Amino acid sequence: MTAIKHALQRDIFTPNDERLLSIVNVCKAGKKKRNCFLCATVTTERPVQVRVVKVKKSDKGDFYKRQMAWELRDLAEVDAKDASKENPEFDLHFEKVYRWVASSTAEKNSFISCIWKLNQRYLRKKVEFVNVSSQLLEELPKAEESVPSGESQSVAGGDEDALDDYQELNAREEQDIEGMMEVCEYAISNAEAFAEKLSRELQVLDGANIHSIMASEKQVNILMQLLDEALSEVDTIEGKMSSYEEMLQSVKEQMDQISQSNRLIQISNTNNSKLLDEIQFLVNYMDLSKGHIRALQEGDLSSSKGIEACINASEALLQCMNVALRPGHEKLMAVKQQQHLFTELRDTFARRLTNHLNNVFVHQGHDQSSMLSQHMAELTLPKHNPLHRDLLRYAKLMEWLKNTQREKYEGLSRTYVDYMTRLYEREIKDFFEVAKIKMAGTAKDGKGNKFATLPRKESALKQETESLHGSSGKLTGSTSSLNKLAVQGSSSRRSQSSSLLDMGNMSASDLDVADRTKFDKIFEQVLSELEPLCLAEQDFISKFFKLQQHPTLVQGEVEESDGGQPPPGEYRHFIQSTEKDMVRLMMNKVFQSIETELNSLIALGDKIDSFNSLYMLVKMSHHVWTAENVDPASYLSTTLGNVLVTVKRNFDKCISGQIRQMEEVKISKKSKVGILPFVAGFEEFAELAETIFRNAERRGDLDKAYVKLIRAVFMNVEKVANESQKTPRDVVMMENFHHIFSTLSHLKISCLETERREAKHKYTDHLRSYVINSLGQPLEKLNHFFEGVEARVAQGVREDEVSYQLAFNKQELRKVIKEYPGKEVKKGLDNLYKKVDKHLCEEESLLQVVWHSMQDEFIGQYKHFEGLIGRCYPGSEITMEFTIGDMLEYFSSIAQSH
Repeated sequence: MTAIKHALQRDIFTPNDERLLSIVNVCKAGKKKRNCFLCATVTTERPVQVRVVKVKKSDKGDFYKRQMAWELRDLAEVDAKDASKENPEFDLHFEKVYRWVASSTAEKNSFISCIWKLNQRYLRKKVEFVNVSSQLLEELPKAEESVPSGESQSVAGGDEDALDDYQELNAREEQDIEGMMEVCEYAISNAEAFAEKLSRELQVLDGANIHSIMASEKQVNILMQLLDEALSEVDTIEGKMSSYEEMLQSVKEQMDQISQSNRLIQISNTNNSKLLDEIQFLVNYMDLSKGHIRALQEGDLSSSKGIEACINASEALLQCMNVALRPGHEKLMAVKQQQHLFTELRDTFARRLTNHLNNVFVHQGHDQSSMLSQHMAELTLPKHNPLHRDLLRYAKLMEWLKNTQREKYEGLSRTYVDYMTRLYEREIKDFFEVAKIKMAGTAKDGKGNKFATLPRKESALKQETESLHGSSGKLTGSTSSLNKLAVQGSSSRRSQSSSLLDMGNMSASDLDVADRTKFDKIFEQVLSELEPLCLAEQDFISKFFKLQQHPTLVQGEVEESDGGQPPPGEYRHFIQSTEKDMVRLMMNKVFQSIETELNSLIALGDKIDSFNSLYMLVKMSHHVWTAENVDPASYLSTTLGNVLVTVKRNFDKCISGQIRQMEEVKISKKSKVGILPFVAGFEEFAELAETIFRNAERRGDLDKAYVKLIRAVFMNVEKVANESQKTPRDVVMMENFHHIFSTLSHLKISCLETERREAKHKYTDHLRSYVINSLGQPLEKLNHFFEGVEARVAQGVREDEVSYQLAFNKQELRKVIKEYPGKEVKKGLDNLYKKVDKHLCEEESLLQVVWHSMQDEFIGQYKHFEGLIGRCYPGSEITMEFTIGDMLEYFSSIAQSH
């Protein structure tokens, strides 16, 4: 509203020499959409004119225009509608009544208050205010409070000159003037005579005043005499004050001297106190006791008490060297001498500590090497807990060395890493030698003699093992060619222990469940031995070298160089890396052979039996998951994760190899097919995999492999069925898909539920197809006759008119029926049973199922033929030579006789 007021003042009222005192946003009662402004204004020229102006926006909305104006003296009444409640409506009574609705009650009250004040100050004719609060009219300050600040200033102060020019006479002044005018009757008719009379009376009064002043001269003289006496008294007092001032001046000089002396004494005391504080500071913080000096120079670093004394002394020395000296202390000779002493003690103790720890490393190394022979014939790794326990006593001293002598700390780090690298390399190599020998079926006792542990092909396995031992790089041995599958008869079915598709380098007959279980235990023991070893060493390195680990570090965040160790020329940069990276790099250096040896062991297990990749995938996944839960940034987690990639790759190769073997299958032309070896092999694989992957973390990998294998099995079963010459295609499909359906129903593999239903569908379809095709042979002519009848009906011949066709009349029907008496039908069914028995294999036991299906199909055909006879040859009384009961007896007797 203030902005609008300024705009109206500038654009409308200033050009007309008017001043805007109050404004209210209103609209006519009943027309609330067309708003306008009522403005209370006064002119800046005399005499002052007071108006109420209506201002409205132009139609375009760009500027305001003056629409209507009323003189305030024409206003007869202001009706506020309600004095007790807030109501924005009010009426202004000029020559006619204008009814308005204000945008707010506050604006209405402010505008009415302004109208009331203008009426009181400028107009003799008083406007009547109806339904207006008496408090709003009687108390001017309150009325001004209800007006916004800018408007209040405009009314009370903005037009102050105009309002102050007029001043009303009080009641007494009015009475005096009226009395004078009554005495002088001509005051109104002859104003000049009246004014002249008033002037003469004023002169008379002035003369009387002067005469009264002259009469008071005597009192004035007395007053002047008294003033002279007062001045003399003042002079006397000033003299005394001067003497007192001289006396005080001497006292002031004496007090200044005393104050100066006190200030000098205070400064001396302050300086002495500060000097004492400085001396106490230097003595307290830069004084090392003789016991600490003796411990640093001669302390025993091999005993617990000596180590504790050295720790206390080194911490005290570090505090003295790191004390924050105050400005100027470094220039004191005593401080320089003390700092020189501290430096010598630090260097001396650092050399002693470094030499001692180097000797401890060598001594512990000899003790640890002597224990290696105890683990030669056992699949266990030596424990380094005693070494770690002895060295951890020096952890605080290593932290002191890290903070004071960084180069010596780095040198000890290099020495420890180099020593432990050689020690762990020997231990891990021997450990994996034992593991590989046990996997291959031979082991060495403590004296180096060989003894057989499994009835395996030792020469081949030994050759495999030796080709894998000692190789620190990637395996480059070529994979031996896979055995080709030959589809064999039911009498040559493989045992349940044979591997799927005879995969792997070894004979399938040699790979039994016991061998695989033994391999699983050996591999699990290898991982179980490595895991605590790596975790213990990493924990020791962090504690001994005071390196902070960050468990939330993302695996693979630190980019490592080839071989997991920094190049020799960058070893200093390796030490100066961040502490979290330093732990990782030190572990990579110490255990640089673990990943290589693990890959070598995995390659051996895969060569022994490709099914071992299943065991390794489950075990490795579990250990990776466990390591990541402990510390996802640990060396163990990273290394096992890298090896897990290799294991997963071998697992995928195993699955791909099995699929490739299925595609390369060859069938025999002389014997019936039966259950295909890779179908039985898939059952073996699934049973074994379900046992291995029960509650495993990598179940998803197995499910993906299942889908690939089962699709390959489906595709290659159809391929073999199409290529089969001895066995009908429907028989091959029916038997094998029945076997697949039975396997999947038994194992209840959730991811293969769709394939299980598909196998059942294929089995059912091919069973029906085989039954229908086989049943067409015993009653071949009868089948052909009724097929011709159905063809005529399909061509549009009515069923009751078929008998009039020459080739399908009643005589031809009787002739065909006579060719199939009961004995001939039974003979044909007996030949059919023998033929089906030759087609089907014994392992799947589908002969009775097929025979029962043929019985049901034969009965269905019989009923169909009878129906055709009844519809196409009505009233002919032609029937088959045998009944349904005869057929049931034929099928039953044939089945029992065989």
